[in-house]
Amino acid sequence: MVLRNREIFRAGLHFLKNRIFSIFYLEYERRLEIEILNSEIPHHIAVIMDGNRRYAGQLGKTRSFGHALGAEVTERVIEWCYEIGVKQLTLYAFSTENFQRSEEEVDGLFNLINEKFLKIYSDPRTHENEIQVRVIGDRSKLPAFLNESIEKIEKATENYRKFHLNVAIAYGGRQDIIQAVRDIAGCISTGKLSLEEVDENLISKHLYPAPGVSVPNVDLILRTGGDERVSNFLPWQANGSECATYFCAPFWPEFRKIDLLRSIRVYQARKAEKKQEQSYRILKVVNILEIGNQGEKREDLGKLQQVKKQGVS
Repeated sequence: MVLRNREIFRAGLHFLKNRIFSIFYLEYERRLEIEILNSEIPHHIAVIMDGNRRYAGQLGKTRSFGHALGAEVTERVIEWCYEIGVKQLTLYAFSTENFQRSEEEVDGLFNLINEKFLKIYSDPRTHENEIQVRVIGDRSKLPAFLNESIEKIEKATENYRKFHLNVAIAYGGRQDIIQAVRDIAGCISTGKLSLEEVDENLISKHLYPAPGVSVPNVDLILRTGGDERVSNFLPWQANGSECATYFCAPFWPEFRKIDLLRSIRVYQARKAEKKQEQSYRILKVVNILEIGNQGEKREDLGKLQQVKKQGVS
């Protein structure tokens, strides 16, 4: 009886601790969201969703279990970004390197991605919130059933403009640049373009998903799972814009809204530092110009005094 009472007491204490922590967490999340909403929100966030397999391994579960949990987090992240005011969200769902995994895991991922696309297609919020869904990557490497679902959801959302969801599947950054260069070379060979027209802006327009509607520059890259690398993800759009990066320890299935808010705070801090640095440079230039003007004024005054002396003599 005494042992039973102790177990009940410990269970109650554990529940109370979790309840108190949850209250503090929610309050911190609320305050942090108010803080970041008072500053500039990044237009385009790109996310490397890493850690599904390692998270499942820690729990002694299958890799498919980790991917399924990660997919649920992905749905919530889309909602959070929309609510906060982000306009473009690009998710790294499947890289070209992922084809090296087992056939069973690759097939399972494609089936899971397909399931989520069909869910987004049928979700009323997709159409109420006017979310445009686009896929970037080499579609020739994808199974027919997945390409059919992609075409279905892209067609249904092609005229939406409030929020853009880009999903990278069979994607590699270098591959993206190569296909853009090949496309431009083909246009030059057929006379549609001249060599003189090729510049950074033209290359940007020929990146995935299609010429003229490519993914724009990235403001913030976020990666979970503890690794501090960008893994060939949107190199042209990210490096060209000198975007902010945020690496966090939680595996993707553990990712919380507070982690997203912290990443945006890092972006805002970096923007503030750049503005401060720019202001300092402008002030420095102004000071140099003022010193130069003062020197010119002293020189002019010296010349005037010299003329006066010559006139007196």
